[in-house]
Amino acid sequence: MKLPQPVIIPDEKLTKYLLVYREQDDKSKFLLQAGFTPENSQRLKNSILQLVFTTEAIVDRTNEYGTFYRVEGTRTGVNNRNLAVITIWLKRKAENQTQFITLIPLKK
Repeated sequence: MKLPQPVIIPDEKLTKYLLVYREQDDKSKFLLQAGFTPENSQRLKNSILQLVFTTEAIVDRTNEYGTFYRVEGTRTGVNNRNLAVITIWLKRKAENQTQFITLIPLKK
């Protein structure tokens, strides 16, 4: 199944979280390997959206907030390097949209 539409990726999730160095649970170094930076965050956003529009989603779990989904795949970066990723999404019970939660390196 594809993710329930519409899907939302807040810009702040990219520019103030994923692409910014963090002491714990840093993802910016991983994304930098493929050339993704705060300056080209729109390219990362488009890449994630392309993944969810072309790849099947898997129901991960359901709780009081709604249903969580996983979408896994490979993204090609700005520098043509591939990154294997897991994206996590939440379809909130109270809203008619599916929101991007995070991106995790896929360890094979």
